[in-house]
Amino acid sequence: MLWTRWLVLLLCWGATGSEQQADERGAVPAEVRSDSRRERSPPPVEPLDFGFVPAAVYNTHAYYEPGSMGILFHMVHAFLYMVQPNLFPKDLIVKVIQQNMGGIKIEEWRKPENVVLLLQWIQYESGFLICATFGVVFVVLIPIIAMCFCMCRCCDNCGGEMHQRQRKNADCHRGFYTASLIATTIFIIVGVLIALAANHNISSQVKSTRRLINTNMRDLKTFANNTPAQVDYLTAQYTTAKNKVLSDLDNIGPLLGGRIHIQLEKSVIPSLDTALRMAGAMRETKEALENVSSSLEVLQDGVGKLQASLSGERASLSNTLSDPACTNGAVSHTCNTIRSTLSQLGINADFSKVPDVNHALANVNTVLKTDLSNIVQKGYASFNDTPRLVKEQTKNIVAALPRVKGMLDKIGAEITGFSKMFPVEASLANFTIFLNERHKAIESYYPQIDQMDFYRWIACVAVLCMVVLVLAFNILGLLCGNCGYDKQATPTTRGCLSNTGGNLLMAGVGFSFIFAWVLMAIVTTLFVVGGNVEKLICEPLANRQLFKIIDTPFLVHPEKRNFLPGMLFQNPNIDLTLGGMYRECYDNNGLYHALQLETMFNINSFLNRTVYNRDLAKVFDSVQVDLQGITLLEQAGRDNLINFANSGIGQIDYQAYLTEVNKGVTLIDLLSFCSDLEAQADQLPRGALENALRGHASSIRSIHREQVVPLEQAMSTLHQSIKQLQKTSNDLPVKVTNVLSAIDAAEYLITHNASHVVKQETKAYVQGLVGYFKQYTEWVKNSLTAEVAQCKPISNIVDSMEIVGCSFIIDSVNTFWFGLGGCCILLIPSIIFSVKLAKYYRRMDTEDVFEDSPYCDTLTRFPRASAPPSYSVW
Repeated sequence: MLWTRWLVLLLCWGATGSEQQADERGAVPAEVRSDSRRERSPPPVEPLDFGFVPAAVYNTHAYYEPGSMGILFHMVHAFLYMVQPNLFPKDLIVKVIQQNMGGIKIEEWRKPENVVLLLQWIQYESGFLICATFGVVFVVLIPIIAMCFCMCRCCDNCGGEMHQRQRKNADCHRGFYTASLIATTIFIIVGVLIALAANHNISSQVKSTRRLINTNMRDLKTFANNTPAQVDYLTAQYTTAKNKVLSDLDNIGPLLGGRIHIQLEKSVIPSLDTALRMAGAMRETKEALENVSSSLEVLQDGVGKLQASLSGERASLSNTLSDPACTNGAVSHTCNTIRSTLSQLGINADFSKVPDVNHALANVNTVLKTDLSNIVQKGYASFNDTPRLVKEQTKNIVAALPRVKGMLDKIGAEITGFSKMFPVEASLANFTIFLNERHKAIESYYPQIDQMDFYRWIACVAVLCMVVLVLAFNILGLLCGNCGYDKQATPTTRGCLSNTGGNLLMAGVGFSFIFAWVLMAIVTTLFVVGGNVEKLICEPLANRQLFKIIDTPFLVHPEKRNFLPGMLFQNPNIDLTLGGMYRECYDNNGLYHALQLETMFNINSFLNRTVYNRDLAKVFDSVQVDLQGITLLEQAGRDNLINFANSGIGQIDYQAYLTEVNKGVTLIDLLSFCSDLEAQADQLPRGALENALRGHASSIRSIHREQVVPLEQAMSTLHQSIKQLQKTSNDLPVKVTNVLSAIDAAEYLITHNASHVVKQETKAYVQGLVGYFKQYTEWVKNSLTAEVAQCKPISNIVDSMEIVGCSFIIDSVNTFWFGLGGCCILLIPSIIFSVKLAKYYRRMDTEDVFEDSPYCDTLTRFPRASAPPSYSVW
C-alpha cells in the first residue's frame, strides 16, 4: 500500500481551502467585519471553466443473475431460514473474538463469561445442531438397522419368509404400495436433478470466475494508469486561475472602475437625469411661450377683422329685412324672427385685454443662451470617466504585473514541485507490473482449477450415481413387476418377469442400506459447513453486517481503535472504517475521499505558502483611488437653473388666458345660424327676398370658413401652451432647488464618501481575484472527492469475491446437499415400499391352500402351506 500513501501526498495539496479562508476572514479587523455586514454582499465571482478530469472507464459489472437456478437458491435460503431464523449474532461474535484475542485456551472456557458465550452460541446454532444430530443419528442407525434387517430376513422374519398369505384386499395393497413407490421415486428423481443442476452450475460458473478476474485486473490497471494523468490535469488547471487573475489585473481600470461606477451611479445618475430633464423643460417652455405669443397676436388681429366682417354682414342683413316685402302679413312674422337674431352676430372672446408673455419669453431666451444640456453631458462624461481615472491611478498595479506573474509562476512551480515530490508514477508503474505478474500467476492456476473442478464434478456425479443405482433398481423393479404380474397366478406360480421385478426391488433395498448412511454423512457435512458459511459469512456480507464486525473499535488489538487505518497508515485513531470505504468506492468516489486522507496532512500550511500568498496580498493592498476630480454640474449650469426659476413664467396670468379661450370666438355658432337662416328663407315665397336671405347665409358661411376656423385653431394652440406653461411653472423654484440639492448630495458623496466606496469595491475586487484561487481549490477538492482515482475497482473486487464465493460456490453447494439430502430421507420410505411391494412380485416357496374341515357340519375352508407344483419346463 506504499503507492497509496504516495498518491495521498500527491493529491492532498488541493483538498480543502475552506479552513484557510476562515483563517483569513478571522484576520480581518472587527470593525471591517461589522461594516461588511451592513453593506451589500459582494457580486458573485465569475465562474471559471476548468474542464473535465479525464475519466476512467471500468468494465467490471459485479452483478449476478442466477436465472432459473435462482428458484432453487431461494428454496435453499428459505429452508436455512427455517433452520436458523435468528438474526446475525454481531455482538456475540465480537465478544468471542475479544475474549479470545490471545488464542483459544481450553481452561479459559471454564470461566463463567465464556460458558455464557458458549451457551449463547449453542442457542444460536440450535437449528443446525438439531439437524446435524438427526444426520449423525441417521448415519449411525442406518448400518445397524440394515444389519438387523438382514439378520431378521435370514431368519425368515421381516418379510424374509417366502410365503405370502392371500387376502381379499391384496390388489388394493399392491396398488397402494406401487403408487407410493412411484411417487417416492419421482421425488428422489427430482432431488437428483436438483443436485445435478447444482453440480453443473458450479462447473459452468468457473468460466465466469475467469471473466470476473480478468475484468477486475483490467480495472485495477486502468486505475493505476489513469491516476497520474488525472493528477497532472489538476496541477495544470492552476494556469486557468492564474491567467484569469493576470487578465483582471491588466484590466484593473475597467473592472475596478466599473465596480466603483456601478456603486456610485445609484446616486449620481438620477440627479444628472433630473438636471437633464430640467434642460428639456426649458426648451419646451420657450416653445410654449413662443406659441402663446404668436397665437395671441393672431387672435388679437383676427378678432378685430372678424368683428368688422360680422358688423357689416349684420347691417346688410338688416337692410334686406327692411324690404317692403317683409310688411306682408304672411311674411312679416318670419322677417321679425330673423330680425330678433341679428344681435347674435358678434364676437364673444376679447384678447385685447390679455397681458402678453414677451417679458417671460425674453428671460427664457436669455437662460437658453447657456446650453444646460451640454453642461449636464459634461457631468455624465466626467462621471463615466471613472474607469479611466482608476486606470490612471492604478498604474503601479499594472506596472507590477511582471512581479505578480513571477509570484504566480512561483506558486505554480511549488504546486508542480509538490506533485513531483513523491515517485507516484514509478510506484503506479510498479503496481501495474505487480498486477501483471499476479494476473499471470492466477492464470497459471487455471488448468489446475479446471482439473480440480473436473474431479469434483466426477465425485459429485459418483455420489449421485449411488442414488441413480437405487432409482434404476426401483424403476426396473416396477416395470418388470407390473408388466409380469398375473392376477390369475398364485404366489408360487408367478412368472419369471414378475419374480425379477421383485428381486430388483430388493436389490434396490440392499443398495439403499449400503449407500444411505454414506450419502447422509456427506449431506450432514456439507449442510453444517455450507449452511453456516451462508448464515455467518454470505448473508452478513450481502447486507454489510460483516463490515460492522471488522469495523468494531479495538477488535483486532486492545490499543488500536480502528483496524483499517492502523494497517494502512499506522494510525488507528483515524475515523476510517472498512464499511465506509466500501460505500464510497461503491459510489465510485475518489480514493482520497474514501480513505479520508485529508486527516493525515495539514493542507492549510501548504495553501498559506502557495495559493494565499501574503506578498500577493500586499500588491492588492496598494490600490489607491481618488475621485476628487469628478464634477457633475458646473457653476454656469447651477446659475442657469436658478435664472430659469426666476424667469417670470410663474407670474403669468394663466387664468385670464383660460377664461377667454373657454368663451369661444363668436356668440353663436355661425354654421347653426346659417342653417336657421336658410330654414326661415324656405318659409318665404319665391322671390328676391328669399334669394337675398340665402346670399346672406352663404356670406356668413364664408366668414366662418375663412376667419373663425383659423381663430379656433389658434385658440386651441394657445390653450395647450398655456396648460403646459402652467404645469411647468407650478412650484418651479422648488423643483430647481431639489435638482440642485440632488446634485450637491451626489457630489458630496463623491467628494467625501468615495473613499469608503473605493475601499469597499477594491476589497470586493481583490476578493474576486482571490475567489478565482478559491474556485480552483474547491474544484480540486471536489475532483479529488468524486473524479480523481475513482476506487470502484476496490468495491468491485469485494462484490466479485461475494459473487464467486457465495453465489457461485456456496449457493450451489447448499443446493447440492439440499437435493441429495431429500434423496437420502426419501430412501427410507423407498425401502419400506420396496420391501412391501416385492412380496407381491417375487415367486414364493409356499402358498395358502384350502380344504374341508371334518369337525364341522358345514363346509369350512382353512388355509395351509403347500409347496408349488413341479414343472418339467419353466
